[in-house]
Amino acid sequence: MPGLTIGDTVPNLELDSTHGKIRIHDYVGDGYAIIFSHPADFTPVCTTEMAAMAGYAKEFEKRGVKLLGISCDDVESHREWTKDIEAYGGGKHKVTYPILADPGRDAIRQLNMVDPDEKDAKGKDAKGVSLPSRALHVVGPDKAVKLSFLYPATTGRNMDEVLRAVDSLLTAAKHGGKVATPANWKPGECAVIAPGVSDEEARKMFPQGFETADLPSKKGYLRFTKV
Repeated sequence: MPGLTIGDTVPNLELDSTHGKIRIHDYVGDGYAIIFSHPADFTPVCTTEMAAMAGYAKEFEKRGVKLLGISCDDVESHREWTKDIEAYGGGKHKVTYPILADPGRDAIRQLNMVDPDEKDAKGKDAKGVSLPSRALHVVGPDKAVKLSFLYPATTGRNMDEVLRAVDSLLTAAKHGGKVATPANWKPGECAVIAPGVSDEEARKMFPQGFETADLPSKKGYLRFTKV
């Protein structure tokens, strides 16, 4: 992926939002944050996603993860759109997270959130300008991107997967990168021990023990432990 990607520091942009001026690094602070973009206000898939994110906000808050939306319209548009988002969610969940405004489309370019296939025509004869993709960056306390999802405008995100991925990141971080999570992992299930950890070291680190998968190669690299 060209531009901002995993391991890169997010630009410390200062933008208007529904909660006033926000500087991204200050907002992330010493924790984790999810920055997620939407092609435009008052669009169907975006409205369902924003409502879903509002519904999951408390789960992310429990994990110390802040939410930060961004769309290419202005703050007043965002505030009006929020009424639709909350109504679509049945009024059960308020949009408590800020939504950044990016009418000039400069921030989405710096955040690598542009969808080259989606254009917004400004007038009959005007050239279309790029709209945001459905991009999502999980940013860590060091202000670096830890994980990214990139979807086209036609595909809505799965918030269960976003939450699962965040749980995976937090689990790995808690154990200093000595564990990783296998396919389809969910919290409470076994993680795998990183290849760089010897069996001897693993026994000290994980007194609860670990199980090694019996594979044809007999290399003993696939080790599962409760975390």
